Amino acid sequence: MKKSIEKQIITESLLPRVLNPITYQGNEVNAVHKALDNIAIRFAFAFPDLYEVGMSHLGMRILYGMLNREEDIYCERVFAPQGDMETLMRENGISLFALETMDPIKAFDFVGFTLQYEMCYTTVLNMLELAGINLLSSQRGEDDPIIIGGGPCCCNPEPLCDFFDLFVIGEGEEVTLELMSLYRKHKQSGNYNKKAYLKSAANIEGVYVPSLYDVVYHDDGTVNHIQAIDENATLPIRKRFVHNLEDSYFPDDLVIPYSQTVHDRIPFEIFRGCGRGCRFCQAGMIYRPTRDKSVNCIESGIETLVKSTGYEEVSLLSLSSGDYPEIETLIHDLVKTYESQRVSVALPSLRIDSVSVDMLEEIQKVRKTGITLAPEAGTQRMRDVINKGVTEDDLISTVTEAFTKGWGHIKLYFMIGLPTETDEDVLGIADLAEKVVDAYFAQPKETRNKSCQVVVSTSCFVPKPFTPFQWFGQVPMEDFVQKQDMLKKSITSRKVKYNWHASDVSFYEAVLARGDRRLGAVLKTAFELGCKLDGWNDYFDADKWRQAFEKCGIDPDFYALRTRGFDEILPWDHIDMGVSKAFLKREWQKAIAENTTVFCREGCAGCGILSFDKQWKCHELSENKSL
Repeated sequence: MKKSIEKQIITESLLPRVLNPITYQGNEVNAVHKALDNIAIRFAFAFPDLYEVGMSHLGMRILYGMLNREEDIYCERVFAPQGDMETLMRENGISLFALETMDPIKAFDFVGFTLQYEMCYTTVLNMLELAGINLLSSQRGEDDPIIIGGGPCCCNPEPLCDFFDLFVIGEGEEVTLELMSLYRKHKQSGNYNKKAYLKSAANIEGVYVPSLYDVVYHDDGTVNHIQAIDENATLPIRKRFVHNLEDSYFPDDLVIPYSQTVHDRIPFEIFRGCGRGCRFCQAGMIYRPTRDKSVNCIESGIETLVKSTGYEEVSLLSLSSGDYPEIETLIHDLVKTYESQRVSVALPSLRIDSVSVDMLEEIQKVRKTGITLAPEAGTQRMRDVINKGVTEDDLISTVTEAFTKGWGHIKLYFMIGLPTETDEDVLGIADLAEKVVDAYFAQPKETRNKSCQVVVSTSCFVPKPFTPFQWFGQVPMEDFVQKQDMLKKSITSRKVKYNWHASDVSFYEAVLARGDRRLGAVLKTAFELGCKLDGWNDYFDADKWRQAFEKCGIDPDFYALRTRGFDEILPWDHIDMGVSKAFLKREWQKAIAENTTVFCREGCAGCGILSFDKQWKCHELSENKSL
């Protein structure tokens, strides 16, 4: 009875008074609705951000479809409410609810959070509190849902250990189904006990139950050792990855929002992993090995989704889509098939040296947009340090060809604050942008686009776990500001627009990325001070974060700015993501020496994945290539 009253309040009193009511109703095309009579497991897939961000996330769409394919599992979606909705929910005593049924998620068996970005952590706490679920896992009862974390941030879950019952390390498709199967077994035994379930879950490879481990610290604050305190706990906790991507689950329909989302199109994954070895890139390390889908698999899947969704754009997703071995064949086939239907094809992730302007022309036959490229650094020295593997000639050659064929809008992405960076490297960004403008003016007036706009964007480098730069200390915030100011002053062309990222957000991102369990108290305090949705400029409050650290007596510089020695035990050393520490050390040393490493489709650099999983053989390696 109480549920029906709450639902009535939501639909009749709250939704008419908020800005985007359609995002809370769960009645979109292809949303799943099930009768609850035969449901054994209720799973709330929680995205700790707003609807328009969460509904663009491919991982959510995969797990939502995969779980709902199970007859006795009902997976519903839940997102962080916008400020107006949250205020009304609190005023009316309405707890956080799932979209499809509008039932409170506190009544579910599982709440699974995807952790894509460190600055979403306080939003997780806000959602738990709004749901009426105790923040601390140690204080929850048998009737409370099991709180699961997954996603890339779980390669260092330590700052969140106080709040989660378990984490999925690595790719979640197979592990999640195994967790559900285990839960069924425990429930059917007739004497279900949450602690017993969690201990059993710890035996599943890829599952980390933090309550079964303890961390001991040195007097100087560094980690002494990480120990298992239960016989079910293993060390290290090994990541899981899907071996056969070709046959793995991928949805044949997608929930279609009625409102605009960040990425409003069909997302189709063409391969997973990346072998480029960019030393700043966490995703390129933790999603190894590289696994391709066949052209037939991709084209068949896209055909099904075009029919079931009606979307007018298909985005070919991977960490570096231009590296797909049959990319030109795939694009040619897709354009030929869908051009008459006005369905366009997009490649959101391209390297400068894998870009064919002819290929870009092919995919933009339906609708023409700008070109986005990521040199990442302004000088060749710096690009060698980060192992980017592209040259200035690659960039100028690509943009010149684009200008000759009528493009006029170029976006260039860079990072500042990279290891060993000098002022010359920063100024090289402005110099490179000016050379791109020069390439535009070098084209005959009658053939080039009537206008030219080069957009330069810089982000602040954040050292991340399981990268060769995980030992490197981030530069101080004031140094980022100085570098940004230097760059602003050195860009003189009116054809170049400069955008930059706030350094204080990146500082706290680095703190959380490289943190340990002691940051749980800081997160709780920051949330209590009002921090949430910290990835949004309208919400982020650096003063509140500073106060939280002061109240807890913890120095954030210890985590973000300190360069760590190779002999130091890192807070995430008990997690095994497949790349060996020896490989990461070698890559750090090669970075300092300004030496590059081979692309793994062309040779093996010995990253450790073949030792991690002896059943796996990288498809790039022939019998003649040595390890």
